[in-house]
Amino acid sequence: MPAPLPPFTRLVLATHNSGKLREFRQLFAAHPFSIVSAGELGLPEPEETGTSFAANARLKAEAATRATGFPALADDSGLCVEALDGAPGIYSARWAGNPADFPATMARIDALLTERGIAPTKRRAHFTAALALVWPDGRSLEVDGKVFGTLVAPRGTVGFGYDPIFMPDGHDLTFGEMTADQKHGIPADGSEALSHRARAFQALERRLLDAMA
Repeated sequence: MPAPLPPFTRLVLATHNSGKLREFRQLFAAHPFSIVSAGELGLPEPEETGTSFAANARLKAEAATRATGFPALADDSGLCVEALDGAPGIYSARWAGNPADFPATMARIDALLTERGIAPTKRRAHFTAALALVWPDGRSLEVDGKVFGTLVAPRGTVGFGYDPIFMPDGHDLTFGEMTADQKHGIPADGSEALSHRARAFQALERRLLDAMA
C-alpha cells in the first residue's frame, strides 16, 4: 500500500490565466492553504507538447513543482466539438491566438459548423478539465471532469474563454451568463457540481482526503 500523501500549506497553481486562478481560489476557499499562481511567481510557461489533456496538465505541474519546491496543481482544459472531430480540444487556447481573441475564435467555430451544415440544435460539445497535482518527490494525483452541452450564439460576459457559446445540458443559460456559484459552486449535499473544472475538483478532493488519511 502506498504511503499517505504529505499535507501542504502552500499550493502553486501552474497557470498564467487569471480566470482559472480566480476559479480555483474559489473552489479551494474552504481549505487551509494558500494558492499562488505560476504567473504571479513569474515562472515561464512550459511548452504543451502532450497529446492529451492529462499529459499537458502533468507536464505543467511537474515544471512548477521543480521550479518552486512546492506541490503544484495544473489544469489542462478545453472545448471539444463533436462535429469538428473533437476540435479545438487540447488546442483550445492556441486556437484563440496570442494574445487571445476568443470572440474571433467563437465566430470561426460557428463558421466551420455552418460550412458543414450542422443545425443549431445539433451543435453538441463538451468541456473537459484534467487536473494533475504533483509533489516535489514525484508523487501525484490525476483526475478529470466533463460537462456536455450545446453550442449557441455568444451570450453573456461572465467567465472566460469559450463560456459565452456553451449551454450545458438541462440549463437555459450559457456559462457566460452564469454566476460563479451557478457555474462551479459545490453543492452542500455533496452532489455533482456543474462545470467540468468543479467536477474535476470534486474528484481531486475525494482522492486527497482518502490519500492523506
